[in-house]
Amino acid sequence: MKLYRYSRWDGTQDEFSIDPDRALEALSDLMMEGMSAADALEWMRRAGFQLGGLDMRVMGLEELLGELRDQIRNLQQQWNLAESMSEWRERLESILAREQVRLEGSHGHESARMNDFLRRRHREVQGVSESIAAFEDYVFEDEEAGEDFESLRQELERMRELESFLGREGQQFQGPENADYETAQQIRGQVEGLQKMMADLQSGDLQSISPDDLREMLGDPAAQSFVLLRDLEQRMAEAGFLRDGGLTPKAIRKIGASALADVYGALRKSLSGEHDTPGFGAGLPRPDETRPWQFGDPLDLDVVKTVLNGVKRREAEGAEPRTRGLQLQVEDFEVRELDFATQATTILLLDMSWSMSWADRFPAAKRVAMAMDQLIRTRYPRDHFSIVGFSTRARELSIRELPEVCWDMGDPFTNLQEGLILAEQLIRRHRSATPQILVITDGQPTAYFDAGQLRVEWPMGMGGVSPHAVAETLKTVKRLTQKGITINTFMLDDAPELVGFVERMTQINKGRAFYTHPHQLSSFLMVDYISQKRTRRNG
Repeated sequence: MKLYRYSRWDGTQDEFSIDPDRALEALSDLMMEGMSAADALEWMRRAGFQLGGLDMRVMGLEELLGELRDQIRNLQQQWNLAESMSEWRERLESILAREQVRLEGSHGHESARMNDFLRRRHREVQGVSESIAAFEDYVFEDEEAGEDFESLRQELERMRELESFLGREGQQFQGPENADYETAQQIRGQVEGLQKMMADLQSGDLQSISPDDLREMLGDPAAQSFVLLRDLEQRMAEAGFLRDGGLTPKAIRKIGASALADVYGALRKSLSGEHDTPGFGAGLPRPDETRPWQFGDPLDLDVVKTVLNGVKRREAEGAEPRTRGLQLQVEDFEVRELDFATQATTILLLDMSWSMSWADRFPAAKRVAMAMDQLIRTRYPRDHFSIVGFSTRARELSIRELPEVCWDMGDPFTNLQEGLILAEQLIRRHRSATPQILVITDGQPTAYFDAGQLRVEWPMGMGGVSPHAVAETLKTVKRLTQKGITINTFMLDDAPELVGFVERMTQINKGRAFYTHPHQLSSFLMVDYISQKRTRRNG
C-alpha cells in the first residue's frame, strides 16, 4: 500500500505553492496520452494528480466533492430528524391551551373573541412556524402564556429555516439517533455549508472559496490539495510554461528535456540495439584531450602543449637556451584528439493509426519523438530532424504541436507509403550525406496512393496482408533505397504479417529492423541513433 504524507495545516498554507516543474511533469504525462494542454489541466483539476518526488497525491475536485458528499451521507446515516420540532409543537400547544382556558372563563364558548382564537388555532397550516405566525398579531389575555409565546416568536425565523430544510431533505435522515431541535439546527448548518462548498467547487470559481472553511469540513489534506489546485494554472503561467491556455516554447523544451532524461535513464539500464559504425564525416576537436602526432595525422597542433614539449625536451637534453628561440622537432608535436561525427538528416515516421492507442504504444512513441528532438537540437544542432505522422494520410508534425498530438481516433488505416514520400520530400529539402528514416509502427500498410488516388485495403482474411498496399509501399522503399536513404523500423507488435512485411522492406533497403515492447522503445531507438552519430579516433 502506498502512503501519502500531509503536513498539519497551520494557517500559512495560502503561501504554500505548487512546484511548476513538478506540475509540468504531471501535465506532460497526460499529454503523452493525447490530451491537449487545456484538457490535461482540466483533468488534473478534476481527477487530481501525483506530485513526483513528494509522495503526495493532490486530490482533484471530484474527490473533494466526493468527500463532501460522504460527510452529508454520514450525517444522514447517523441522525433521524423526524421529531426535531416536537419540543416546540408541544410548547405551543401548552401556551394555546392555557389561553383557551382563560378565554372560556372570561368570554364563554360562543363569543367573537373565542371564535377568532379557535379559527387561528385550528387553521390548516404547514408546520409549527405557520401555527406561530397565525398568532403574531394576537393579544394574549393570559399574560404568562403571552410571555411564553413571545419566546417562541423570537425563534420563528430559525424554525422556518429548519422546517424548510426538513421539507427538502428530512426524509434522507433515517439514522438510529433522534435529533432534538438544537442538534437538528446544527446538522442543518453543517449540511447547508457542505452543499454550498460543493456548489462553489462545481462552479469552478476557486478563488472565492476559503481554504480554512474547507479545512474545517474535510481536514488538512483536502485544504492543502485545494490550494495547489487553485494556484495550479497561475503558478505554471508565472513560471513561463503556459500562455493563453497553451504551452509555451519553454514548456515544450522542458517536456522534451524530461523525455530525454527518461530515455537516458533507460539507456543506463539497457544498451539493446547498440552497434559499431565506421568513422566518417567531419572531425570535431575535443580541446581537453591531446596526443602525440603520428604519421598521416593532420597538423591540427595544440600550440601550447607542442611548445611545452619542446621546452621539456631541450631541458632534458641539457641544452643552453638559444637566443633565436625554440626549434621544434617532430616528436614535440601534440595534436588535438578528434571525434568524427556525421551530419545527418533524420525523419521520424510516427504511426498515428487507431491501433496505436493500445497497450501504451502511442505515449511511448511520442515520448521518444520528443526526446529525439531535444537530443538533436541540443547535442547535434547541425542535424535536421523532422517528424511525420501517418494513419490514412500523412502529415508533418511541428515540435510545437507534438506534445498535444494524438492518434487518429476511429482511423484504422496505415498509409506508410505516403509517410515515406513526405519524408523523401523533407530529405530533399535538407540534403546530407547520411539521410535516414526511422519508422515506429504497429501494423502493416493498409492505405496507399495509386495514380494519385487514395485507396484503402483491409487485410485479406485473418492474419493476411493487404497486397496492393504492401506492393505500392515496397515500390517506394526501393526508390528511396536507390537514393541512398536508410530506413530503420521499430515494430511495436510481433504479428506475423507485420514481421513479414518489415523483413521484405529490410531486404530491399539493407536497413535495420527491431521488435520492441513500447516501454523498451527508447533504448533501441536512442542507442541506435547515438551509435551512428559519432565514433572516436583513438589513433
